[in-house]
Amino acid sequence: MGGCSSEREVSLASGDNVLKALNEAGYQAFGIDVSRNLGALIAELDEQKPDVVFNALHGKYGEDGCIQGMLDMMGIPYTHSGRMASALAMNKVMAKKMYRSAGLPVAAERVVTKEQILSGDIMPYPFVLKPISDGSSVGVFIFDKPSGKKPFEGEKYPYADDEEILAEEYIPGRELTVAVMDGKPLGLLEIIPAKGFYNYQNKYSEGGARHVVPTDIPEKDKEEILRIAAEAHKVLGCRGISRSDLRYDNTRANEKPRIVILETNTQPGMTSLSLVPDIGRNAGYSYQDIVVWLVENAACA
Repeated sequence: MGGCSSEREVSLASGDNVLKALNEAGYQAFGIDVSRNLGALIAELDEQKPDVVFNALHGKYGEDGCIQGMLDMMGIPYTHSGRMASALAMNKVMAKKMYRSAGLPVAAERVVTKEQILSGDIMPYPFVLKPISDGSSVGVFIFDKPSGKKPFEGEKYPYADDEEILAEEYIPGRELTVAVMDGKPLGLLEIIPAKGFYNYQNKYSEGGARHVVPTDIPEKDKEEILRIAAEAHKVLGCRGISRSDLRYDNTRANEKPRIVILETNTQPGMTSLSLVPDIGRNAGYSYQDIVVWLVENAACA
């Protein structure tokens, strides 16, 4: 847990909850706060010789195939997806290519540079800007209509100068997420932010968002949403539990609702405010049940 990505604090919260559940379930579990000192991590794993690593890392190095590759080389089974699926899912551009290859519905997108963003050469409004490889809605900005000035004009530019950014068509409507467990949909949940969109603050603040499960989505559309999430899990090569985020646009009068998949998370959060535990509870799985299942189904290459 922990790590050195922008999602470090979320990972520590997930890790603390998981560690408590593991010990209560009867495992001999201990936590490792991962730093950039890879040698120290390898030395601790060599000394402790764990049967399984529960990967509660989020973001860069923990969710993108890096830690998975190290554990593969050491021959230590770990929870969640392997290195290839992790790398593909973490890169939103590559993930969308995989979705398209499977015929899944995605939003129009364009990869842009700092120069293009500051000049306003992005894509038609409304659009979203987001990092290509980051999670927890870090660095996500919605531009719903022209304001008379260019994005970030008169403000501090929020990304690294040399970082390519994903510009994506904004899809109005409802925010949905689906957990997939062992290749099968576990359930569908709707997220209703207290205000604005489901950003970092709303995700990890008490009262920041309401989780609605089960939802009142029409059954036919619900089946299609579950199918899309399961297919995304499959085409990316995920294992264990993944969680896919989708938009359900039912704002257009007299038109069929539009379903769009945004991204797939191979390391879903396990904090007290996270989505997978709520979906699991509605499906009859306690938090401890999910943690135990992940441990018992751990693997490595």
